[in-house]
Amino acid sequence: MVSILPEPSPIEAMPTTLRRHWPEYLMEAGELGTFMIAAGLFTWLLNHPQSPVAIGNGLGGRAVMGLLMAATAICLVHSPWGCQSGAHMNPSFTLAFLRLGKVDAWDAAFYVGAQFAGAVLGITVAALLVGGGLGTPEVRYAATTPGAPGPLVAFAAELVISFVLMLTVLTSSNTVRLARHTPYFVGLLIATYITIESPLSGMSMNPARTFGPAFFGRIWDAWWIYFTAPPLGMLLAAETFVRVRGAKAVWCAKLRHTPGKRCIFRCAYPEPEAG
Repeated sequence: MVSILPEPSPIEAMPTTLRRHWPEYLMEAGELGTFMIAAGLFTWLLNHPQSPVAIGNGLGGRAVMGLLMAATAICLVHSPWGCQSGAHMNPSFTLAFLRLGKVDAWDAAFYVGAQFAGAVLGITVAALLVGGGLGTPEVRYAATTPGAPGPLVAFAAELVISFVLMLTVLTSSNTVRLARHTPYFVGLLIATYITIESPLSGMSMNPARTFGPAFFGRIWDAWWIYFTAPPLGMLLAAETFVRVRGAKAVWCAKLRHTPGKRCIFRCAYPEPEAG
């Protein structure tokens, strides 16, 4: 007779998952850490009075910042780390893919923990690089806080931009002819949001991205917005996508599936890869 071994309990599965997938967790921390270093340095360069290229936070300055951060995000998605971990860099992404059944629960937990740790580490490194300049009123550690219209408008804005970003990612990454362009769609939205939407909410879409500057600089202005609106917006986008195209239409939890790179998700990406 063939004996059937019992499935390990969730607690028993945790150390096995950690042992197998720890490189991806470190990659997620490194990717968001790099993103936060860039956010801190670019905010200082464009806004600090002593910066040689300071142009302020007007429309032109926000447009430049948007392009710089969009380029950073695109490079991180295409990087060797991003190609292997999936380049979530955002607990809201990870939770949405958990809801879609593409990410294991322990992987999701470790991803979220790594993202928060990476955000704190990244803004810490940025502060060390520029000294006290990162804490001036013009820079404020690149924190995301509500704009003049107030917290309710900021909440609504974060909800909408997070919904649109996630729906765009799901639509493009699960369409063969568009999949390889997903990082550029993400970059385009980031650039647009920073230019146009940031006066409303600071443009976060990411609880960990908000947590890093808030923790380091003790800037907790309406922090609840950034811990609720982005995950809710992306979960709503995931639900919308499933209702329109079905759960089986979601191939993978990576922003861009890359041949030759390990995939730790419940992947059903069609082969050969798009493009």
